[in-house]
Amino acid sequence: MTPAINELNKHQIAFGIHEYEHDRQCSNFGEEAAQKLNLDPACVFKTLLVSDDKNLFVAIVPVTGTLNLKRAAQAFGVKKLRMADAKEAERVTGYLLGGISPVGQKKRLVTCIDLSAQAFDKIYVSGGQRGLDISLAPDDLSRVCRNTTFSDIAEAR
Repeated sequence: MTPAINELNKHQIAFGIHEYEHDRQCSNFGEEAAQKLNLDPACVFKTLLVSDDKNLFVAIVPVTGTLNLKRAAQAFGVKKLRMADAKEAERVTGYLLGGISPVGQKKRLVTCIDLSAQAFDKIYVSGGQRGLDISLAPDDLSRVCRNTTFSDIAEAR
């Protein structure tokens, strides 16, 4: 059990567990999950940490796109954002890169989920370790994360 799974159970949120064999040579974790779980990549989301140099925030975007930092800054109500340092992201969340779940992080951060998530009955996010995804309704993900909003923060690659 990961902290993400424990948190979802604690809040009695319905979710599915989806495991796959992670390839250590692969660094595109979200696309690997979509491929190995035979999913539409548009419903698989990656968890990114961003910073305004004072605070960290969580941005959840589809693996088919990239985070638009300007739109994310607007969504979080800050002037400018940058991607957080990998080591800082691991330290604050308690998860390893490639397994950072938006749920069950050591420090609960303000979160924004890309608006495209609402087009799906369920989306897939990291379950807290490489090779483990969880599926749940976007609104349930929003409920279990801190101060969550939905906003148009992703752009197509």
